[in-house]
Amino acid sequence: MGLPRKHLGRDEVVIRHMHSHVKELFLSGILAIVLVAAVVVAIIFMPESVQPWGTYAVIALAVVLAVWKVIVPWLRWLTDTYTITSRRIITRTGIIAKNGHDIPLARISNVAYEHDLIDRIFGCGTLILETSADNPLRLHDIPKVEEVHVELTELLFSSEGYRRDD
Repeated sequence: MGLPRKHLGRDEVVIRHMHSHVKELFLSGILAIVLVAAVVVAIIFMPESVQPWGTYAVIALAVVLAVWKVIVPWLRWLTDTYTITSRRIITRTGIIAKNGHDIPLARISNVAYEHDLIDRIFGCGTLILETSADNPLRLHDIPKVEEVHVELTELLFSSEGYRRDD
């Protein structure tokens, strides 16, 4: 989908637009499978004396849990984005109410990344952007964090600035 052109400045170019790594949805996916299996087992072994209201209650509970623990995390993952442009880093979060944070590249003094064993297996990590503010901005679960780190470092510290090679 990307960032709409109207949100970019004149001569500003999108370098990379991304969501956090899909590993964030792993537990939600497992829960969805377990939830479906639990509903099927509950309906199969439900005594005749509590049917059909017992079936309705099990399905209603499953729908509530699915919305809360499966659909909402998926929507959150889908709507939270990170965009790197030739001038700034843009973060957007929120399903209904949107929050945004823009950091001009000129304000970033250092770019670092970290990833533990699980992150290395999945090919993601945490990007750490240090500015003049006290607390560095930590962008968690960035896919291909090492590539993003290199791109940002080239953008920030090249003497020529950004050049598009397309």
